[in-house]
Amino acid sequence: MSAPITIQSFETLIVDLPTIRPHKLAMHTMHGQTLVILRIRCSDGIVGIGEATTIGGLAYAGESPESIKINIDTWFAPLLIGQDATNLNAAMQRVDRGIRGNTFARSGVETALLDAQGKRLGLPVAEVLGGRVRDGVEVAWTLASGDTGRDIDEAEQMLDRRRHRHFKLKIGAGDVARDIAHVAAIKKALGERASVRVDINQAWSEAVAISASRRLAEAGVELIEQPLSRFDRAGMARLNAHSPIPLMADEAIESVPDSFALAQLGVAPIFALKIAKTGGPRAVLRTAAIAEAAGIGLYGGTMLEGSVGTLASAHAFATLDKLEWHTELFGPLLLTEDILVEAPLYRDFQLMIPTTPGLGLELDEQRLARFARR
Repeated sequence: MSAPITIQSFETLIVDLPTIRPHKLAMHTMHGQTLVILRIRCSDGIVGIGEATTIGGLAYAGESPESIKINIDTWFAPLLIGQDATNLNAAMQRVDRGIRGNTFARSGVETALLDAQGKRLGLPVAEVLGGRVRDGVEVAWTLASGDTGRDIDEAEQMLDRRRHRHFKLKIGAGDVARDIAHVAAIKKALGERASVRVDINQAWSEAVAISASRRLAEAGVELIEQPLSRFDRAGMARLNAHSPIPLMADEAIESVPDSFALAQLGVAPIFALKIAKTGGPRAVLRTAAIAEAAGIGLYGGTMLEGSVGTLASAHAFATLDKLEWHTELFGPLLLTEDILVEAPLYRDFQLMIPTTPGLGLELDEQRLARFARR
């Protein structure tokens, strides 16, 4: 009888990468992106790669790059070293019993274990998760310069290059009338060639959102993402009943149980799926199953991960029966540098999903060393 294959060691790196431009959200403006890259080494020589990434330090969520690294090194690693590397259910159940919350760190760990298992079996992660039903996922682009003319020019370039035909605008931090005029001008310029969505990042009150939703509908906007505080479930449900365009829940989904409660209350007809928010690629599929059972549409969200986290998300989203609202897996395109030997492939408005074992990627060790925080 052969010896069991066990988890031997963890290595976590904080990696700071530059972005092509500032990225403006309601709660924070990003001038770069910080990733936590994880490597899990197993006794059969296989190394699984994962990523845990958040936005703006602690501006978005309760985990920061620094806390993710410390908690993986201090708590996750001791729990899992010596455990069976081939049994993901047992490994993640052990994490569930020993660690509360920390879904971003948990996602990085689950991703690395899936990558290792795929390499071990000679299968892409999508196939480990049950099998892909699509070879690529369509990707929206966020126009976040805040300048109307510049955003229109950027959208036109994306359409010409066949890179994106769905555009999301980050509004909510400024004057409401000015924000809506900005969105309306962009939609008018793009016409029927592209869809336009808005993300409020929880910045509006219910009263503001009631009026604004009507004006955005008149402008041709197709959805409003998280207009109210993630804690205001009753307000979201009331707004959802009256809004002429659909709402999408994003920050309100902090866990798989959250998604069940939101579905019960009818807060939104669309859910944004994020592996970091639910605890990994397998975990995000549980939220997707809840949404599908409740007749809620699905959108593949991002925490602006780099290439590792983006491809992990894509493998999970490739297995979904329906992905009506597509994805926003553009994180790597926001970065001026990649840490992979071959960057993810974007073509014909889609991110193509690798067909090689595991996540289908190889780290560029020189670039990783160059950008890793000392």
